[in-house]
Amino acid sequence: MKQDILSLFAKRHSFYELNNIVPFSDKEIARLIEENLKLYPSPFNSQSARIVLLLGERHLKLWDIVLQTLIPLTPENKLTTLSEKISKFSKAYATILFYIDKNTVQSLKNKFPLYAANFDNWSYQANAILQFMIWTSLANNAIGANLQHYNPIIDEKVKAAFNISPDWELVAQMPLGGIISTPTPHAVEDIKKSFMIK
Repeated sequence: MKQDILSLFAKRHSFYELNNIVPFSDKEIARLIEENLKLYPSPFNSQSARIVLLLGERHLKLWDIVLQTLIPLTPENKLTTLSEKISKFSKAYATILFYIDKNTVQSLKNKFPLYAANFDNWSYQANAILQFMIWTSLANNAIGANLQHYNPIIDEKVKAAFNISPDWELVAQMPLGGIISTPTPHAVEDIKKSFMIK
């Protein structure tokens, strides 16, 4: 029996209470990401999204980079809160880094100059769709995740630490892991304010 797509969407939450125990192997997580990469839509089939999956010590290293980058920028009375927040992400199992290949976007601008002003925005939209697809796929397999945006202040350190192409732009970080607790569903705004039929 086909599962209602909306029920799949309803499983996706921002899971912040995560641990490093997941029901999938590293290969299974990688395969899930690969399948989403095959399916996500992109303008002119440009497929500008790039993904880096950080496991084990590399996952921990990322969140240490984030913490060490933020400490000098954070008021002293907020340091404990900062440390506790970043610790939650490092306690997860792995992190997905979402990138956009700027060379791919630039080639589209050159090839289709009439739409050149739109391709940056379109590439972000396509990447966001991919993020949602992977996030939902993880949730449907009892793996929690949340989405973070510490770019661009961590970008250069992350590129150096993990040998990332200088032509890739970091757009999001997604820690994932075992679900400790499910958050309360968020409040939904009055639909009449958001949706009109003319």
